[in-house]
Amino acid sequence: MRAGVFDSGVGGLTVVKSLLSSGFFSEIIYYGDTARVPYGVKDKNTIIRYSLEALEFFKNFDIDIMITACNSVSAYAIDELQNQAPFEVTGVINPGVLAVENSLDKKDSSILILGTKATINSNRYATLLEEKGYKNTFSIAPSLFVPIVEEGLFEGNILESTIQHYFQNIQEPDAIILGCTHFPLISKAISKYFPNSKLIHSGDAVVEYLKKEYNLKNQYPKTNIKFFATENPDGLKNIAKKWLNLDTIK
Repeated sequence: MRAGVFDSGVGGLTVVKSLLSSGFFSEIIYYGDTARVPYGVKDKNTIIRYSLEALEFFKNFDIDIMITACNSVSAYAIDELQNQAPFEVTGVINPGVLAVENSLDKKDSSILILGTKATINSNRYATLLEEKGYKNTFSIAPSLFVPIVEEGLFEGNILESTIQHYFQNIQEPDAIILGCTHFPLISKAISKYFPNSKLIHSGDAVVEYLKKEYNLKNQYPKTNIKFFATENPDGLKNIAKKWLNLDTIK
């Protein structure tokens, strides 16, 4: 069983980390479009075009499923990808909503949705959550988080000041959806600011979703992983080494 994981940059590594722990796959092919990150500030048609180019990349590999770790891609391009792919394709938004259902029994719980401008403007999370009965949602697009993560600044004054900038007027919610795969890389800092909020993590959500929808099981004690990037692949590999605790990397 082989999976392809697609993201606009390094953020999809947060999904890979959960997939490695799941034991679902014998091999993971990671493709980061680092030359054109971030996707969250781009228009719908551009996001779809870039996503279909990534699909062509994965057609070179014998994969069973393509996981679009990018929330902006999941918001705008998932239908086109599923229609054109010769393998299964899943995103991260539906898994995120499933994780909310599994975590919050009270439908009046306050839920903060964090995402890129593209993801927030799509209104996908809020719409799906409302269909599930969750009415008390609100969204913000902390756009500076993505370049901060791409720079590898997972802690420190710059990150803390940026979090203060975006969150200073927000009352602590019951749950926070990390609606961009970059954001789990700074989850410790977010939890420090909102210590009582439950964080909904895309990677963990995808694992639960794959288990439920595709009946995948922990069957591989070791998962091989290969990394590809449209720009600065060494930078991607260095972050992957640190985040995934890998000794060797391809």
